[in-house]
Amino acid sequence: MHLSHANALWLLVPVKPFAESKSRLSPPLDSAARAALSRDLLHRVLLSAGDANLFAGVVVVSRDADVRACATAWGAQPLVEEVADLNAALEQARRAALAQGADAIMVLPADLPLVTGAALRTLAAALPAAPAMVIAPSSTGGTNALLLHPADALPFAFGIESCARHCALADARGLTIIIQPAPELAFDVDLPADLQRLTALYQARA
Repeated sequence: MHLSHANALWLLVPVKPFAESKSRLSPPLDSAARAALSRDLLHRVLLSAGDANLFAGVVVVSRDADVRACATAWGAQPLVEEVADLNAALEQARRAALAQGADAIMVLPADLPLVTGAALRTLAAALPAAPAMVIAPSSTGGTNALLLHPADALPFAFGIESCARHCALADARGLTIIIQPAPELAFDVDLPADLQRLTALYQARA
């Protein structure tokens, strides 16, 4: 990892309000079960971030006071989301990290059930000299992890087909681009089929 000092990398995690999350999992899950799932997934991401031992700080940005309370309890910095827009929220979180000395940032969604600290270390180890981007695509062409050095190397373009958009933005700005597929980061839980797969994985580990 080509960073200027050990405390340069910050993690940004945007989180929808628990009560509004995972609407496409209804049915089979009711609102309370969806909120509980979202809380558990966020906890796993933050535990993995701690296990990675990479980050000078972790910013969780959300409109939800419950999310922010969980972030505080689990060792992250809570940030009140000012606008209900994912890319705007991430820009806000990036500014907070830059104000505290971030040289590089990693963005992770809050719904990665297979994420591990080792997977995050592998992603960070792939980072070349700046300016550079390391990206882990989702299984549907989205972005399930984004690592930027410098931290403000390009604007965020999360949404449908965001992996291609991030790569195009990085190419236009002359960044070195590393596409780093990672099974632990490619799987997120959005649809009932994802929930079935997650349940089967948990049962297999039991």
